[in-house]
Order: sequence, then structure tokens, then C-alpha cells
Amino acid sequence: MEQTKKDIRALSKEELRSFFESIGEKPFRGDQVYQWLWSKGAHSFDQMTNLSIQTRAHLQANFVINHIKVDSIQRSKDGTIKNGVKLHDGLVVESVLIPTNARTTACVSSQVGCSLDCSFCATARLKRMRNLNPDEIYDQVVAIDKESRLYHDRPLSNIVFMGMGEPLMNYKNVLAAIDKITSPEGLGMSPKRIVVSTSGVPKMIKKMADDKVKFNLAVSLHSAIQETREKIMPFAKSFTLEDLKEALVYWFEKTAKQITYEYVVWKGINDQKQDVKALITFCSYVPCKVNIIEYNPIDDGVFQQADNNALDLYISMLEKARIPVTVRRSRGKDIDAACGQLANKQ
Repeated sequence: MEQTKKDIRALSKEELRSFFESIGEKPFRGDQVYQWLWSKGAHSFDQMTNLSIQTRAHLQANFVINHIKVDSIQRSKDGTIKNGVKLHDGLVVESVLIPTNARTTACVSSQVGCSLDCSFCATARLKRMRNLNPDEIYDQVVAIDKESRLYHDRPLSNIVFMGMGEPLMNYKNVLAAIDKITSPEGLGMSPKRIVVSTSGVPKMIKKMADDKVKFNLAVSLHSAIQETREKIMPFAKSFTLEDLKEALVYWFEKTAKQITYEYVVWKGINDQKQDVKALITFCSYVPCKVNIIEYNPIDDGVFQQADNNALDLYISMLEKARIPVTVRRSRGKDIDAACGQLANKQ
């Protein structure tokens, strides 16, 4: 039966070579199949035209290719594209192409739903159904690269793990996907162009540092006051700011890479001078920059974008403290493709 067959993309190149040896074929056939699967993005064995029909039949009898299907595409008036991505088991995630004059960025998902419980995020309201496999993460990037070439006449330049899910709660598969994305035998992208964004899982941040990863780290901070952070991100009771600070100091000592703090300012929640002062203190622990993100409402009215004077207060105080700060205007709001809005409404 079809379901009992193994997904061939779970095999390493060495395992593919061994498979071909076991059926009396030359091991180099494994190299050819590996190239079809990763460099050429083959979705069926019939596409592997440099293999004999008999060899393809052997593969068909033993394996499947559980590729994703872009089931729906929504295009924003600002050029942002949101993909509804159907997985082999019928579950759906969303990924986003964000174009600017200088770059095209893929925002990819790492889980169906999310493991964490941030109150302001639509994805967090979906229960975590499962982790994505490395090939399912990879396929999102391939699909967005094709769209970037088609609609913007240039290849994908950047990737952010800021879609559905907490990447560090799917650590092994996310790293395996990045390995394929950055490999010359995959997409050959530079790890410097990849950002993994976490809500802050201290133990896994330390593990990343120990694993000497080459990509960049962003942390969804939103408050540097423990009590406030617990209200908006209840899991922070377990992953405290003190533990997070210790993990980030460890990260910088091991990697020498600065950190980006993602930060939304909400009316009546974190829009006072004491909130900015706490952020400035937190920024003093390791070299960093602050990315203030425009808030995107998710229908319940509890969280509201702060007034412009609150944003100005943050910017002026951070600049005075010589902390690099940028304000990121949201893209794709009209198609629910902006930060915190991915929730499979379709």
C-alpha cells in the first residue's frame, strides 16, 4: 500500500547509493536521484529522465515523494504573496513571499500550528498538530523561489523562519532543512541570508551555539519586564528573561553574531517609558539591534497598535542609548499575510 512506502527524501545520498547496490545497480545512480530530488526539485520518478524505465519502476515500487502542493495563492496590493501549502497528509501551512526593491524574502513555516501560546498571534491559537519534515520546509522555499523569479524576475535572496510554528521546537528538522537549502547540492543559498526567529527557548539557543550554526538569530522579545512578558507570552513563566539573557550571552560568546530583537509596541501594554528603559537594559547584555514591528490585529481587539508618540519614544530613547533600531512596516495585511496573522483562514 502507498502509505507504507518510505519518503525517498528521508534518505541520505549514501543510503540511496546503498539502495542501488542492493538491487544490482551502479551506486552512482544514487547520486543522480539525489540531484533530481534536491537540485532539480523533482516531484515524481517519471521526471528522472536519465534513469531507465526499469530503474524508475524500482523506485516507484519502494518509495514515494511526499512533495507539497501550493493549494492557494493570494496576492496583496503591495506585491506580497501568501501560499496555502497542502502537505501530503492533507494538513495545511502558510508561507509568504515578501518583495522589496532590494530583495525578495521567503517567510516559511516550521510547524503545523504552534507549540507556544503567544496571546497576540493567530497561529498560536491553532494547536500544534505536527512538526514539518525537512523536505516540507525546503519545498516552501523552492516554491517561493519560483514565484520570485516569475513575478519579480529575480531569485529569492533571503529566508526568515517567522511563519507558523516555533522553529526551535522542531530543531532537528529545521537544521536539516537549512543544511539542504545552503548546500551546493541543494539551493546553494548563503546561511548569512537566513534568519531563524524564536520566541526564546533558552536551552535550544545554547544548543544552536554549540552546533556552531552559521545563520542569524532573531528573538521575539516584546517586553523586557518579566511580568509583562508573561501576560503576552504565557510560556515565558517557564522560559524566563533571566534564562533567556544567559542563553543569549552564551550564544554571542560562541558565535560572535549579534542578535535582532523583534518588538511590537501595544497600547496600554508596553508603551511607557519604563518599558523602553527595561529594553535598553536588556540590550546592554549582548550586541544587538531592535526591529520594531507594526502590529497586525487578529480580530479580538485586546491588542492594539500603540500611538505614534509611543513609537517615537522608543526610537528616540534607543537611538540616544546608541542601540540600532529600525521600524518594519507590515506587508500583506490585506491578505492576512503579515506577522502574527498566519492562521489558515482559507
